[in-house]
Amino acid sequence: MDKKIVRCEELKETVQALKRAAKKIVFTNGCFDLLHIGHVRYLKAAKGEGDVLIVGLNSDRSVCLIKGPKRPLVPENERAEVLASLACVDFVTVFDEPDPLVTIRAVMPDVLVKGADWAEDAIVGRDIVERDGGRVVRIPLTEGASTSKMIENIVAGYFLNR
Repeated sequence: MDKKIVRCEELKETVQALKRAAKKIVFTNGCFDLLHIGHVRYLKAAKGEGDVLIVGLNSDRSVCLIKGPKRPLVPENERAEVLASLACVDFVTVFDEPDPLVTIRAVMPDVLVKGADWAEDAIVGRDIVERDGGRVVRIPLTEGASTSKMIENIVAGYFLNR
């Protein structure tokens, strides 16, 4: 298993050591089902907010609860490996809950990052991060880049036009 892919319990210890070394911890999360340019730009921008970028990845079960029974298309272990291969990503941890609150509580990042499509008051963990002295950053999305749009294009291009 990739050293960058860690269980939440291990990550908590690692983050404590990084914080003692005065590293600024950034956390974001998502499904990252079919990695696209929007994801890459988003993750690079998130990394720019600190020293260490931790990505919380929704498990297969979690994605299914959020996106429906036909998702994810890519299994969690493969999604985690793809994310871990990106230079801007320092750690990936998979969570099984519908939202990353348990993981955010364990990590207590200095910066919590979400896409600008999320209203500030709807960002899970915002209150505890800000209460702990951290901040929340909303990053603009890349227009037209989405996994759902990719799926629509594939279906339309390869199945509906036959």
